[in-house]
Amino acid sequence: MEQKIYLDNAATTKVDDEVVKAMIPFFNEEYGNPSSLHEMGIKAQRAVETARQTIARSIGASQEEIIFTSGATESDNLAVKGYAKRHRTDKKNKIITTKIEHDAVLKTCNQLAQEGFEIVYLNVDEEGFIDFEQLEKELDENTLLVSIIHGNNEIGVIQDIRKIGKLCKEHNVAFHTDATQSYCKIPLDVNDIHVDMLTMNAHKLHGPKGIGALYIKSGIKINPLYGGGAHESRLRPGTHNVPGIVGFAKAVEIQQKDMEEKAIKVKKLRDYLIKRLCNEVDECYLNGSQDLSLDKRLPNNANFRFSYIEGESLLFRLSDFGIMASTGSACSSASLKPSHVLLALGLPHEKAHGSLRLTLSKYTTKEEIDYTVEKIKKVVEELREISPLTKR
Repeated sequence: MEQKIYLDNAATTKVDDEVVKAMIPFFNEEYGNPSSLHEMGIKAQRAVETARQTIARSIGASQEEIIFTSGATESDNLAVKGYAKRHRTDKKNKIITTKIEHDAVLKTCNQLAQEGFEIVYLNVDEEGFIDFEQLEKELDENTLLVSIIHGNNEIGVIQDIRKIGKLCKEHNVAFHTDATQSYCKIPLDVNDIHVDMLTMNAHKLHGPKGIGALYIKSGIKINPLYGGGAHESRLRPGTHNVPGIVGFAKAVEIQQKDMEEKAIKVKKLRDYLIKRLCNEVDECYLNGSQDLSLDKRLPNNANFRFSYIEGESLLFRLSDFGIMASTGSACSSASLKPSHVLLALGLPHEKAHGSLRLTLSKYTTKEEIDYTVEKIKKVVEELREISPLTKR
């Protein structure tokens, strides 16, 4: 291994040094339980509420509308299951989602389907954008909830969340979005996008793992997932992860500062990567939106497919050169099945198998991109030489 280049930032990110610094005192000095009434408990509670205020402010919400969770998966489950089970009636039991959701939403909807809920999975076009005509058609008096991902974790496509929210509002249907990948990369204002619930987490934006949040609009009622204490407005019982919460807020504070400039910088490097690979490697294709603007595709996401090779083989060979990448969602990395997202785009299995996801961060350099491109060119050529799929 010649060096280590990390291009799997959609899976997780390096924790910012300033975030670590902010967290340390809450491990070994101010380690009180926020529910305790003594001095150390009060200090911990103040830290939690200050963090809640920071995160609320970042999306135009009020402090009382933020619920801390263990991460995006729990937030998605709390939003979808919590709302569905609270508001279900004999007539109103339809949930609308898409075929390209993260498994945290897809598998939650599958579970609800087994409990008698009607689940509608919207189609997407070849670039990953939803079918608005289908959405409008499905929004009827039986619809309980719409849950549509904002920035897709695999192909980076950004849905027109404001248009979706407006349609839901017109039909008096609750709307949840998983903004895990887009939060703090592009501007988000919950009032502008007409969203009722919004999922966020820390470790996609240089914060710690194991901490997330769910925005729940004032007036929206949901059921908790499990019983316990009165923490988090009785919606998420359990002792607060104070260091994680503090680190989450610090990461948000850092990312919010000059966010647009950071996005443009990362996007410029990503566009350079896309241009080089698509121009220099035969039959290399970009998956997802071909419009690379910041309102169509996440600034750090580039998902490619290469004809005549398998993504897993490419991934392992790149790892030998110190390049860390993925073939899709980290939650599905143990599976050899083709990506459900790529299949939803209409790609056949053999093409969906040849995918490679490269996701950048503020730490990525042009030198790393150049090195990565050269190694991809080398590995693709070698794999095609031995592939039975290659045209002879």
